[in-house]
Amino acid sequence: MGTAWLEAAMIALTSVGAALVALLLTWLAVGRAPGRRLTPAAQEDLEEVAFLFDDEALVDATPPARRLLESMPIGASDWTRFTAFAAPRFPEFQSRIGQLADLGRLEMTEVASATDKPRLRLTVENFNGLARITLVDPEGEGQGQRIDSLSFRAMEDELEMMRTTLDRSPVLIWRTEKGGELSWANRAYLVRAGAFDVGEEGFGWPLPSLFTLPPDAFDGGGPHRLEIGPAARSDTEAATWFDCHSVVLERGTLHFALPADAAVRAEKALRDFVQTLTKTFADLPIGLAIFDRDRQLRLFNPALSDLLQLGPEFLATRPTLYAFLDRLRETKMMPEPKDYRSWRQEMTELEQAAASGFHAETWNLPGGQTYRVTGRPHPDGAVAFLFEDISSETSLTRQFRGEIEMSQEVFDRVGDAIAVFRPSGELAMANAAYGALWGVEPEATLGRVTLLDAVKQWQARAEPSAFWSWLQNLAREIGARENLTEEITLLDGRHVTCQLETLSGGAFLLRFRVDAASSKPPPRQTGTAVAQQG
Repeated sequence: MGTAWLEAAMIALTSVGAALVALLLTWLAVGRAPGRRLTPAAQEDLEEVAFLFDDEALVDATPPARRLLESMPIGASDWTRFTAFAAPRFPEFQSRIGQLADLGRLEMTEVASATDKPRLRLTVENFNGLARITLVDPEGEGQGQRIDSLSFRAMEDELEMMRTTLDRSPVLIWRTEKGGELSWANRAYLVRAGAFDVGEEGFGWPLPSLFTLPPDAFDGGGPHRLEIGPAARSDTEAATWFDCHSVVLERGTLHFALPADAAVRAEKALRDFVQTLTKTFADLPIGLAIFDRDRQLRLFNPALSDLLQLGPEFLATRPTLYAFLDRLRETKMMPEPKDYRSWRQEMTELEQAAASGFHAETWNLPGGQTYRVTGRPHPDGAVAFLFEDISSETSLTRQFRGEIEMSQEVFDRVGDAIAVFRPSGELAMANAAYGALWGVEPEATLGRVTLLDAVKQWQARAEPSAFWSWLQNLAREIGARENLTEEITLLDGRHVTCQLETLSGGAFLLRFRVDAASSKPPPRQTGTAVAQQG
């Protein structure tokens, strides 16, 4: 009995052992078969890129999908980051995503690119009111590869775009390490450094430094205007200038050099122009003061200090326009105002008139001097004032005016009526006797009455005569006139001798002398004389 039980137990153990061995062999065979190993890491490798959106809000996503979003540029939301990835690859994505509720499922394929790589597939499904978006990469599908190849491709595309952008940029860009060694440069820098001029063997490293950067440039200081080194410039090439900007990074400094030749030339031309103007203004006898848009003195010449008796130390402080005018009022170099409030109002009006257009006025100073003040606008809201001493000119004008008035007074005392005409036939001057004889006002008609107009006036107050026709023909002639004397009779019976005399330059005058005998009234007859005649 016991022996039989022991034999049965041994048989059972043998069967179980055989089964366990067979199971172990089967497990080993399956576990070691290529492509059939299902470890936790492998399960993550095979996990798809899937997103679950509620409208534009991300509800859930697989780990590869989240890593894909993290690799995209920063956006306002997860939806904008995903759209930034999908829109360039699937142009119809934004237009078709709104049809999901009606169609229930959408499928799109990436647009063809310049490469021969398989294109992405995007699937959108309506999952209980939510949008389930799946991305499939044909290169990694079914090969047990990590689906993060999408993120890798996105980074590759961005890297290619950045590399192309930097290579096409005309700006010189390079990077230096903390020790100052050049570790990277874009194509523009390499071309400028002559790195491609050494043949097929390539360029040597390290690259030559084009600029001698100041120490603070490696700390982010600047910008600095620097001249390119002579090693990178030919013997015939003029100086080349750049504005260098530096940005501090974690392990070095990134530098950008923008061409500044045009700015350097413009600044030099401006300096030369200002120097030329300064030399020119320094020799002007007219005082010049230019105030900027904030009405602060920016430019003046030595004559301004001399004319207005303002010390150079005061002008060098760049006073404002009102401080400048206040000083003129204090030194009595402007007309004495009635009161300060009215003076301020006048100065405000002066500034506004000069800023809006040409403005000029005359200042009669308490010391007897006379200044002409001219204001005119300048670009960018500036205003310029010119101060000119016209005392001698004013004195001479007054002297001439006095002489003219005295000459006119003497002219008016001449008994004969005289009218002087210019070569063109216009009335230039006439005396009081002329106005009394012909009933006109000479001062009101000077420069506006011609000889033809005057002849009509004379004809209206005189008897008909061939002399009037001769004068009308004379008015149409050009050149010298012959002297002539003629007698006419006025309507009141007076006899007038008309005498034409030529003057220098083609001018001429007409003198009218009234016969004294004809101007006397007839004698009154007495009663005896009448009786005798009777």
